[in-house]
Amino acid sequence: MNSSRRLFLQQSATVGLAAAFPFRSAFAETNRPIGLQLYTVQDEIKKDAPATFAALAKIGYREVESFPIQEVPPAQLRKMLDDAGLKCPSAHLFFGVADTGELLEQANTLGAHYVVSSVLLHTTLPGFNADKMRETIKAFTLDDFKKVAAKANEIGAQAKKAGLQYAYHNHNFEFRDYGGHTGYEILLSETDPALVKFELDCGWITTAGHNPIEYFSKYPGRYPLMHAKDFPADTPVTTNLGVDPKHAPTEVGRGHIDFKPIIAAAEKSGLQHIFVEQDPPIVGMTSLEAVRISYQTLRPLV
Repeated sequence: MNSSRRLFLQQSATVGLAAAFPFRSAFAETNRPIGLQLYTVQDEIKKDAPATFAALAKIGYREVESFPIQEVPPAQLRKMLDDAGLKCPSAHLFFGVADTGELLEQANTLGAHYVVSSVLLHTTLPGFNADKMRETIKAFTLDDFKKVAAKANEIGAQAKKAGLQYAYHNHNFEFRDYGGHTGYEILLSETDPALVKFELDCGWITTAGHNPIEYFSKYPGRYPLMHAKDFPADTPVTTNLGVDPKHAPTEVGRGHIDFKPIIAAAEKSGLQHIFVEQDPPIVGMTSLEAVRISYQTLRPLV
């Protein structure tokens, strides 16, 4: 067989395999798995957790980030995730509401490395109370953010002893202007970079009127985690905590946030895990349909 004919047959075989397995050809060789913050599909988890995790794996998700699922104990959740082939490298926990040692133990049970506070207050609340939390946040001062930074350092030290890494997740209220300064600046400047990392929620920071690329670029090594969250184009800039039903988060790619340059900057900054998050309720489709759309948008970018 001459070399030209051999090359033709090899190329034909390659094309044939690509046609037979288009999904594998397009997505199998990727640099980084895409994860999902489970808060997004909490309605499906409550109905049938194992089926939900299997559905996520079928979509293509390989990692998840837990949220405090009271109905599913950590050991049981870990088994369900293992059965579905999903890893949980990051756990959102209610620091300041439950005992820190117990929370860190839960994270280790899940197999997580990062322990993340979705919201961290400077005071301790006796049990989770959303209304009280919002009232406290509304009254935040710069001094309160300094207290939060000190508390974050303490949690970070405890996490390190437990073999874990603490990270702070932002919303939009941290970017409220206090005479030319923001609470987020305080959190970045007054926390120990070795003890406190950050999970940049790109949706919330954009809604607050800031550019996530600037933070990834200015603070390399501080952002091993990010949330890919999108908002409609007509979403007004605000630093008031809470989802406006008229401008609720939407599927990644259906809003106004351009994630291609954001992810490029995040990768350069030291990103390790990316998690899709869409705050419920999700309107017009099921949460599983929504996270499928977000996955399909992000997969070519990661």
